[in-house]
Amino acid sequence: MARTFPTILVVEDDDVFRGVLVRALTARGYDVEGAADAATAIARATDDSPEMAVVDLRLPDASGLDVVRELKRIDPATAIVVLTGYGSIATALEAVRLGATHYLTKPTDADRILAAFERGLLARPRELAIETPSLARVEWEHMQRVLVDCNGNVSEAARVLGMHRRSLQRKLAKRPSNS
Repeated sequence: MARTFPTILVVEDDDVFRGVLVRALTARGYDVEGAADAATAIARATDDSPEMAVVDLRLPDASGLDVVRELKRIDPATAIVVLTGYGSIATALEAVRLGATHYLTKPTDADRILAAFERGLLARPRELAIETPSLARVEWEHMQRVLVDCNGNVSEAARVLGMHRRSLQRKLAKRPSNS
C-alpha cells in the first residue's frame, strides 16, 4: 500500500517529550512512530525505514550519534534532525558529518523541528557552514557536560575531570566565544 504522508521516527528517551512530539507531528499530517532507545529505533528503521527521524543525542543504551550512523547505513535518504540538551557544538558538528540534516538544542517544538528539516534539506552539503570550534570552546563544553552528569556538583565534577575545584570554577566562569 502506498503511503500518503511522510514518516517520522522520534527517538527520545523522555516519555513525556516524546509523546508531545509524536502527537504534534501526527496532528500536522505525518505518520509518526516513537522509540525510547537506540535498539528500538534501529529495529523499527530496519523493518520500515522512515523518511525523517528526530534523534536525541543522549539515549539510555547508546549515543544518538550511533543512531544517526545506523539510520544512514539503513537508508542514506533518511533526513535526520538531532536534538541536544547540551548545545555542544562539537557533537552537533559530528552529527552533521555523519549525515544529520540539522541539529537543534532543547527545549524545542514540532514547528522548529519541521523548520530544521526544511532548512537542512534545502541546503546542499557544500552550503552547510561547518566551522571547527576552538579548543577552549570544546574544553568548556566538556566541563559543562561533566558538570551536568554530576548533577551540578562542582567538587564531584572536578574530581572526575582530575582538576582542582577552584580551577574548574574559574574555567566555567570564562565562557569562550562561539568559535
